[in-house]
Amino acid sequence: MTRLLIRLFVRDYQNIDDPQVRERYGKFSGLVGIVTNLFLFAGKITVGLLFHSISVTADAVNNLTDSVSSIVTLVGFKMAAKPADSDHPYGHARIEYISGLMVSLVVFVTGFQFAQTSINKIIRPEQSEFSLIVVAVLVCSILLKAWQGAFYRRVGKTISSSTISATAADSMNDVLATSAVLVGAVLTRLTGFNLDGYMGLVVAVMIMFTGFQLVRETGNPLLGEAPTREFVDDIYRTISAYDGILGIHDLNVHSYGPGRCFATVHCEVPAERDILLSHDIIDNIERDFLEKKGIHLVIHMDPVTTNDPRTNELKRQITQLIAEISPEIGMHDFRVVWGPTHANLVFDICVSFGFPLSDEELVRQITERVRGVPGNCYPVITVDHDYVPTRL
Repeated sequence: MTRLLIRLFVRDYQNIDDPQVRERYGKFSGLVGIVTNLFLFAGKITVGLLFHSISVTADAVNNLTDSVSSIVTLVGFKMAAKPADSDHPYGHARIEYISGLMVSLVVFVTGFQFAQTSINKIIRPEQSEFSLIVVAVLVCSILLKAWQGAFYRRVGKTISSSTISATAADSMNDVLATSAVLVGAVLTRLTGFNLDGYMGLVVAVMIMFTGFQLVRETGNPLLGEAPTREFVDDIYRTISAYDGILGIHDLNVHSYGPGRCFATVHCEVPAERDILLSHDIIDNIERDFLEKKGIHLVIHMDPVTTNDPRTNELKRQITQLIAEISPEIGMHDFRVVWGPTHANLVFDICVSFGFPLSDEELVRQITERVRGVPGNCYPVITVDHDYVPTRL
C-alpha cells in the first residue's frame, strides 16, 4: 500500500537525488501524518471523554501532538527547499533538522504534562467505564499506527531523512503506548483494580523517553556529527584511484543539510612533477566529486619529495618509531630541512579525540625517540585530531 501511495502522490518518485522530488516525499509524509493522526485523535478523544479514561485521553492528545509534528515536518521540508541566498550561502537544508528538533521537544513536553495528569489520577482515582467500543478504537489505532510507522520508515530510508526516520520511531512507540492502554483497560475489567492512571503514566513515560531520544538524534546534525566510516572510506578510495596521488589526510566534512555536503582534504603529490600537471589532476578530482557525488570538495595540494634517498630513509625510521608508540597514530606532511650541523624533521601527527595520551605527552615521547635517530635530528611536530571516524 505504501508503494502504491508513493506512486500515486509523489511525482517522479524514483528520482530521489532531485531536491524537488525529495521535497515532494517530505510534503506527502507530512500530509499522511496530519490526516491519520487527526483521525485517531477524533476517535480516541471521543471515547476517552465518554468513558472517563485518562489513559485513552492521553493517547488521543499524543496523536494530536503527532499531527502538529506532521505540520512542522511539512513546513520544514518546504522551507528547507529554498535556494541559497546572500544571507544563507550554504542553503536552507538544515531547517529540516530544526523542524525535527521542534517535533522532538513537543513530544517530550507532551509526555511530561500527561505524566502529571496521570499521577493525579493515581492519587485521586476516577472510575473509568469499560466498553467494547474503547477496545475497538484502540485496536484500530494500533493497526493504523503500525502501518504509519512502516510508511515513515520506508520514506525516511528512501530519502535519507533523519526527521522522517525519527517520526517513524515515534509512531512505533505509539503502537506500544496504545497497546499498554488496551492491556490496562482489559486488566481493569478483569481484576476490578483501576489501572487507568498507571497505564496513563506508562504512556507518558514512553512519550517522554521517545522525545528525549529524538532530541538527541535530531540535535546531532545541528551540532556537527562525524560522517560515517563508509562515507569516509568511499572518499579515500575514490581520490586514491587518481594517478599522481601519493597520500590523503586532514579530511574534514561539513553537512549543511541533505544534499549540501562540503569537504576539504589534503592530497600529497610528487614534488618532482610539473605543478601545473598536479594542479590539473586536483581540478579534475574536485569537479568529478561535485558532478558524481554532489560533494563540494576543496583540495589542498601537498608536494612530497620522493627521489631523495636520505629523506625517504628518515621518513621510514620515523614512521616505524611512531608505530611503536601506537599503531593508531598517523603521520603526514613529512619534510626535512637539512643544515650543516643538524636536520629539522617537520611533520604532522594525527590522533583521534579519544587517544589516551595528551598532545604534550605524545610530542614528548616522539621527540625523545627521534633524538635517538642518527644524524642529529630535531623534530618539529604539529598534532592534528581526526574529525572523521578512524580508518582501520
